[in-house]
Amino acid sequence: MSLNKIVLFYGFTPLNDPAAIKLWQRALCEKLSLKGRIIISKDGINATVGGDIKDLKQYLKTTREYTGFRNLDIKWSDGTGEDFPRLSVKAREEIVSFGAPGELKIDENGVVGGGTHLKPEELHELVAEKGAHGEEVVFFDGRNAFEAQIGKFKDAIVPDVATTADFINELDSGKYDDLKDKPVVTYCTGGVRCEVLSSLMVNRGFKEVYQMDGGIVRYGETFKDKGLWEGSLYVFDKRMHMEFSDEAKEIGHCIRCNKPSNKFENCSNLSCRNLNLYCVGCASNPETLLCLQGCTD
Repeated sequence: MSLNKIVLFYGFTPLNDPAAIKLWQRALCEKLSLKGRIIISKDGINATVGGDIKDLKQYLKTTREYTGFRNLDIKWSDGTGEDFPRLSVKAREEIVSFGAPGELKIDENGVVGGGTHLKPEELHELVAEKGAHGEEVVFFDGRNAFEAQIGKFKDAIVPDVATTADFINELDSGKYDDLKDKPVVTYCTGGVRCEVLSSLMVNRGFKEVYQMDGGIVRYGETFKDKGLWEGSLYVFDKRMHMEFSDEAKEIGHCIRCNKPSNKFENCSNLSCRNLNLYCVGCASNPETLLCLQGCTD
């Protein structure tokens, strides 16, 4: 009987031939019958891959044989074996599409000039230290706004962004300039978006920027639902969300009836298919599995 898992990791390191790394990664995953999404760029690798645990261990062992990937931080979670419909391995200009490939600086140690990495325990120490001096730590969500509907750090700022590429305009808008002299902790799912976001914020004059090392995943592994995190974590596979314990709150609400929910569904209107939160009852009926605007007529 196989044991299925999902691994999430990224690594910022200069790659001279992203196309060759792409071909190698595809061949390796196909050989081991793994599925998922891998993005390669001149700046490194970003991957979420699922399959049998033995095959995943072999995949990671082989991937780490490449010098630049030797110290990858791997996050594990439970899988079903059917979490990804296919294998996708692509070479792109950026491993996270912020639309600022020329602004990000990378060396063999990772992102240059980004935020200070904080382990989960160090995050709590920072909050306590700043609080003792009457200073508030600002949590800044580095994900798309809809992801925060089902889970976020308490009192976090959730920028109004639909895609990662929206962050540049959002930061340049001036609406967060009052945070430039405050301690700001950026966070995202596994840490990769924050690597870039924290660098962009430092470049724009934010003076004290931190980032959650290992992202929400690492924090949740450490403190479950007894810390500063509330709700479920949105994930980009068939699971759609994951919880860190059975004590997780449902902070999201059905767009139709406002009942608590952490379940995203596509609108039943085939010309729409927008992703929204629905409770089990509203999701079970095509007449209520509809957006509130434009799809109810």
